[in-house]
Amino acid sequence: MTRLAIAIDQHRCIGCNTCSLACKMQNNVPDGMLWNRILTEDASFFDEAKGTYPNLSRDYLPLACQHCENPACMKVCPTGATYKDEMGRVEIDYEKCIGCRMCMAACPYNARVFNWNAPARSAGFGYGDSRVPERGMGVMEKCTLCKERTDAGEEPMCVQCCPADARVFGDLDDPDSEISKLRRNGNARVLLEEMGTKPQVFYVK
Repeated sequence: MTRLAIAIDQHRCIGCNTCSLACKMQNNVPDGMLWNRILTEDASFFDEAKGTYPNLSRDYLPLACQHCENPACMKVCPTGATYKDEMGRVEIDYEKCIGCRMCMAACPYNARVFNWNAPARSAGFGYGDSRVPERGMGVMEKCTLCKERTDAGEEPMCVQCCPADARVFGDLDDPDSEISKLRRNGNARVLLEEMGTKPQVFYVK
């Protein structure tokens, strides 16, 4: 068995958005859309600090598809377009997607985007990895854990490009992997654990 996953060290994350832009370029994500977003935790706007001066703090929360073991999005998809593959990734078959947006409504992490219009790119052409499939109007999109890269044994682009080494990628079913050791650490947490989705993206502090 394989369960590919990402761990994010919030102590190391500096909120630079490199992961968001690297993801966008790698996956030919259209203008106005991001698969990977950086939020400021417990804040009403980006870069807001918590506390009262001079005792201030700030925590960044990178957020994308959580590649759940028990994905709510997959349960509601009427065509089987959303599926969990043999590597533990939650993926979308764009040929089967009918644009009903049921998965978008079911996802508790707000981790999907929808192509309401024909995808536009300010560059005037597609970019990124030529192996990444094109997506047209009327389909859902989300993080794929850089399927094309990880199928080839490479790291997701967000992991490779993080300047603070805040991301760790690996197989949770390998007990000797770095990510499994992090997962066993008592500081690891998942988002919205009470939802029972069992995310394979987790956070450490």
